[in-house]
Amino acid sequence: MKIKRKNFIFVIGGVLLFFLGFFAGWTSKNNQKITPEVTLTKVTRVIDGDTIEIEGGERVRYIGIDTPETVDPRKPVQCFGIEASKKNKELVEGKNVRLEKDITDKDKYGRLLRYVYIDNLFINLELVKQGFAFSYTYPPDIKYQAEILAAEAEAREAGRGLWAACPGV
Repeated sequence: MKIKRKNFIFVIGGVLLFFLGFFAGWTSKNNQKITPEVTLTKVTRVIDGDTIEIEGGERVRYIGIDTPETVDPRKPVQCFGIEASKKNKELVEGKNVRLEKDITDKDKYGRLLRYVYIDNLFINLELVKQGFAFSYTYPPDIKYQAEILAAEAEAREAGRGLWAACPGV
C-alpha cells in the first residue's frame, strides 16, 4: 500500500506543478506576461493626445509625455493639440493595448498612469518621435525617460510636428 500511496502523491504533485507552471506563465497572444504591472485592455475613446479611456470607463494618462491641450477648460486649444489628438486616435482608438505601470498607479485626477503599447509599438515614445508630444518628466515615474528625451531631441532637431508648427515651443 505504501508504494501505491507514494505513486499517487507523485502523480498529484506532478499535476499540481503543471498547473502552477501553466498559470504562472499565462501570457497574451504577443507573449507578454500579464501581471499586476501589465494589463491588456481595449481603448474605447481617445480624450486627447495623451489621455485615453479604456473598457470599464477608466481613464489612462500616458506616462513621460505631454501633448498640447485640447480639452482643458482652463486653457485655449494649444498649437498642434488637435493634430496630437487625431494622431493618438489613429494609433489606439478601438484597439487592444497593453498598459504598463511604472511606480505611481494614479494621478491626482484619478487617471491611471501607464506606458501604452500596441504589439511592440511603444505609443508614448512614438508620439514624441513623430513630433506630436514632448517629454514630461514627473518622478518617480521615469523608467523610459532617457529614451523619450532622446526622441524629443531628435524630433526637435528634425523639425517634426509641433517643433516646426509651433513657434516658441
